[in-house]
Amino acid sequence: MTDVVQAHLVCGGVFHDFDFARLELLKLLAERAHVRTTVARDYSDLTALRACEVLVTYTCNVTPTVDQVAALRAFLDRGGRWFALHATNAVTEWISGPGEEPRVATPDLPDPFVDMLGSQFKAHPPLGERFLVRPSEPHHPLAEGIAPFEADDELYLSTYRDGNIPILETRWTGDVPFFDEGAWPEDRAHLVMYLRPASRGGVLYLTLGHCRGHYDFRPVFPFYPKVERCSWDLPVFYELLRRGLTWAIEKTD
Repeated sequence: MTDVVQAHLVCGGVFHDFDFARLELLKLLAERAHVRTTVARDYSDLTALRACEVLVTYTCNVTPTVDQVAALRAFLDRGGRWFALHATNAVTEWISGPGEEPRVATPDLPDPFVDMLGSQFKAHPPLGERFLVRPSEPHHPLAEGIAPFEADDELYLSTYRDGNIPILETRWTGDVPFFDEGAWPEDRAHLVMYLRPASRGGVLYLTLGHCRGHYDFRPVFPFYPKVERCSWDLPVFYELLRRGLTWAIEKTD
């Protein structure tokens, strides 16, 4: 008999189709009958955070409070595994006025939160520029057998803390016209998936997975003309999601 595993899914925020992402992630969690999942839009359910063994997050502009950061740290300290997706490390602020060119700032998240996650989002090139994702560590179980693939997604340009273990990466240099960060001239690897050991637990971060529907960019755009599914249209993305959940639930290496 397999022991029941308690998972907690935090899925909410702004500028993304969280209904779509929430449903897809719940379907993947439901593939394992012994996993029972609670759901929230932010980190405010401290009871669920204290009870869970697995945490999955897909958020944007969701900033935890001091108490919530402490609960996340306690979760990792007792051996919890956190599968963080896409904009979990992102907070954005539109700073342009009506009729002006779009300008986006990326204020700092709380330092202890960034230290747990291992990165903070700063910018991405315009959506639609395909980029090549390749394994950093081809023999790591999370990357083994994953061939290089092209993604039509938001290529996350982030700052990183020391101690991350690269799994997947891409290379890019150029301008990010809508973000305050401006140009990224240095030709270096940008992490697409990485592990971050933490106390008795750990974090696995996968930056892919942007999605947006017609009504998800309000109030900036009352009606967004294009439905964006990006990596959710790729079978390899679902393979990476399943591997990440296996890492978190089964506590594989």
